[in-house]
Amino acid sequence: MEMQLVRERLVLWLREKVSEAGARGLVVGLSGGIDSAVVAALAREAFPQDSLAVWMPCQSSDADARDAEKVARTVGIPLITVTLDRVWEELVDRLNDALASLETGADEDPGALRMAAINVKPRLRMTSLHYIARAKGYLVAGATNRSELTVGYFTKFGDSGVDLMPLGGLVKTQVWELARELGIPEEIIRKAPSAGLWEGQTDEQELGMTYAELDRYLLSGEGSAELKARVARLEAQSDHKRRMPPIFEV
Repeated sequence: MEMQLVRERLVLWLREKVSEAGARGLVVGLSGGIDSAVVAALAREAFPQDSLAVWMPCQSSDADARDAEKVARTVGIPLITVTLDRVWEELVDRLNDALASLETGADEDPGALRMAAINVKPRLRMTSLHYIARAKGYLVAGATNRSELTVGYFTKFGDSGVDLMPLGGLVKTQVWELARELGIPEEIIRKAPSAGLWEGQTDEQELGMTYAELDRYLLSGEGSAELKARVARLEAQSDHKRRMPPIFEV
C-alpha cells in the first residue's frame, strides 16, 4: 500500500467530511499511543488552524503523558489537558453505592464490576471530547482501526462514540506504516499497543493474538484454525457494538 497516497486521500477525506457537517475542524483524544498519534497528525495536516488534541488522564501513567506531549510537539497540534481521575472515582463510587442499596443486596460479580468501572473511563473521555467539539464547532475524530473494529476491541459508546473514524479501513500494521510516513517518533511506533486502562495492560495480551497474526488473516485469509475460530467468535460477540440499537417495528 502506497502510504503517501493514503495520507493525501485521508487528509482530503477529513476536509470533505468536516465541510459536509458544517463544522470547522477536528478534536482528537491523545492517549500516548500510535493510533491517536496518527489521527492527530492527520487532523493537524487537514486543519492547521482548527485542530486540537486533548490529553485526558484517568489513573494514567506518567509515560503516557510524556508520549502524548511528545506527539503533540512533533506534529505541531495544540494540546490541552482534562484530568478525569476524581470525576471517575466519584461517579464509580456513586454507582456502586446505588447498586449496594438494592434490596436484593450487592451480589454483582467483582470482575464484572471492575470491567464496568474501567469502561467508564473511555466514556468519560468521549463525553469530554464532544463537549469541546461542540464548544469549538469541531467534529471528534476517533482512533479505532480496522483490526480493533473487527474483533470488537473498543468500548461501546466510548472510543467508538466519534464522528469520524479515519483509521477504520486500515489494519494495525498499516497504521504503523502510515505513522512512519507522517513522521511519528519511532519510540511511539515501537511502543507496545495498550488501551492504558490499567497498569501493564496490553492489547495483544487481551486479544490472545498478535496484531501481525490478526492483520495477516484479515488481509489474506491466512491463519491457523484456532486463530480463525477466535476471530469469528470475537466478531460475533461484538456484533452489537458495530450496529445501531435494534428498533422494534410496530
